[in-house]
Amino acid sequence: MKPLKRRTRRSLLVAHVSVSVSWLGLTVGLLTLGITAFSTGDPVTAQAATRAMKIFGDWLVVPVALGSLLTGLILSLGTPWGLARHRWIWVKFWLTLVATGLSVFSLRPGINEAAERGAADISLVVAPSVATATYLFITAISVLKPWGPTRRGRRLRISNRSVKAVDERSPSRTA
Repeated sequence: MKPLKRRTRRSLLVAHVSVSVSWLGLTVGLLTLGITAFSTGDPVTAQAATRAMKIFGDWLVVPVALGSLLTGLILSLGTPWGLARHRWIWVKFWLTLVATGLSVFSLRPGINEAAERGAADISLVVAPSVATATYLFITAISVLKPWGPTRRGRRLRISNRSVKAVDERSPSRTA
């Protein structure tokens, strides 16, 4: 993929961080509502909490999850960071892909089922808890950038070092 222009890259980075933080906040909200629906003795409160979860699930979960996945993928492919050059990006990509799949195919159906019943079971506390921990981990590795490059990243780094300029004033390079 062709490298992104600076303005595009920066705009996409702001969008990615915003959507990813929104996903974390959405999950914390779902966790709060799930705990409320599961632990309350009041059926009206449980029903209200599951209905609110359904609204979040129907309107926000899929667009926010896909937005995070797509902006991250475009950023990784359009910048020198690459998708498979650094382990932390590779781990982040796969965790985001799995979390998106689980959000779409497991969390939303569970929320819809609970909303129909008007009560939540423990799965609507566990799923957002695991998701929140996952997103916090993804956030941490995004900030800390741990581990080293992947094998592909090391090869690319070595091949870039072996490219030498013809002379110091020439932009032309030789192998």
